[in-house]
Amino acid sequence: MAEAFNDKVLTGAKAERYAQVAEEIAAVLAGEPNLTARMATVASMLAATFEHYFWTGFYVVDPDRPGELVVGPYQGTLGCLRIAFGRGVCGTAAETQRVQLVADVHAFPGHIACDSRSASEIVIPVFDAQGRLIAVFDVDSEAPAAFDAVDQAGLEAILSHVFAA
Repeated sequence: MAEAFNDKVLTGAKAERYAQVAEEIAAVLAGEPNLTARMATVASMLAATFEHYFWTGFYVVDPDRPGELVVGPYQGTLGCLRIAFGRGVCGTAAETQRVQLVADVHAFPGHIACDSRSASEIVIPVFDAQGRLIAVFDVDSEAPAAFDAVDQAGLEAILSHVFAA
């Protein structure tokens, strides 16, 4: 199924593309229980669908170091390896368990510049079926204010279906 997606170009308005890629992700992941495989697939398919995505991936809650995220599957340039809860945009999303939609990362208090080309960012907390935080999904863009409520709604719908279902 993944081979078929590699040749697909999703078109239309942003909300429509989120709906289309959500269906594609669900089809590819049907029956796949492995968490790493699920994360890698989500990151890859979303990065391939949206041109404004510069860095796309997961920071996973480290079970051996409470209060710390460790880089997981991603697409893009080298990411930060570890981020403490409460530090930067990802750490804030993990600590508060709330979406962080940041139009200008350089104005965000304590922003961590893993790649100085990032200008805006959205980070979505990811929960398992029991409601426990398992990761954050991070998307950076080189463009300022690249993310909006449409991105947030689309990503939240995909992530809740893939990981909390």
